[in-house]
Amino acid sequence: MRVPARSRVVLATKNAAKRGELASLIEELAPQIELVDADWSDVEETGSTFADNALLKARSVHAATGLTALADDSGLEVDALDGAPGVRSARYAGVDGPGADAANTALLLERMRGVEDRRCRFVCVVAIVGDGFEETVRGEVEGNLRTEAAGTAGFGYDPLFEPRGWEETFAEVPSPRKASVSHRGRALRAAVEWLRRRPGFGAGENSA
Repeated sequence: MRVPARSRVVLATKNAAKRGELASLIEELAPQIELVDADWSDVEETGSTFADNALLKARSVHAATGLTALADDSGLEVDALDGAPGVRSARYAGVDGPGADAANTALLLERMRGVEDRRCRFVCVVAIVGDGFEETVRGEVEGNLRTEAAGTAGFGYDPLFEPRGWEETFAEVPSPRKASVSHRGRALRAAVEWLRRRPGFGAGENSA
C-alpha cells in the first residue's frame, strides 16, 4: 500500500505539547492521513485574529515544504478583560521559552484578582493550506476561570479553565476526555472532515 503525496500533512507547530495533541486526534479521526516531519523557519504571528495567524503559519509551511500544511492558532478570551488575552495568549506576559505558561497564568490571575465575572472561552482556528486550496475552521468551548491553578496535565491556561458543566479543569482530566470537548478538538474534527472530502484524503483512497 502506498500513501499518495496528497494525503501527507505537515503540522505547522513547534510546540511539542500542542503537536502531540493534534497528532493524537488526527490518528484517531483519519488514520489514512500521514503526518510528516519537516523543518521550516519560525513564523512571526503578526495577525490581528486567530484565523490570520493560523493562515500565516500554514501558508509559510506549505511554501517551505510543498506539502499540505495544517496550523492552528488558539487562545483564551476572558469576558471581564474584553476578550484578552485573546490572540496574544501565548505571549501575554512577554515571556518566551519554558517559563511562558507560568508567567502568562500568573499575570492573568493577577489581573482577575477580585473579579466576580469569571466567564471565558477557549477559541481555536485551524487553517489548512495546500496546492490550490485554503480553508479555516473554528472551534470554541465556554467555561469559567478558576481563581487558582489546578491539575498538572495539559498546557497553557488549561489549569485555570473549567469547561461549563464540569467540576475539573482541562489540566485535571486525561487527554481523551479533554479532546472530546476542547476547542482544539472541535476545530480539528471540522478540519479533518473538510480534508476527507478532498480527493486523495478520503478513507479508502490510500491504495495505488
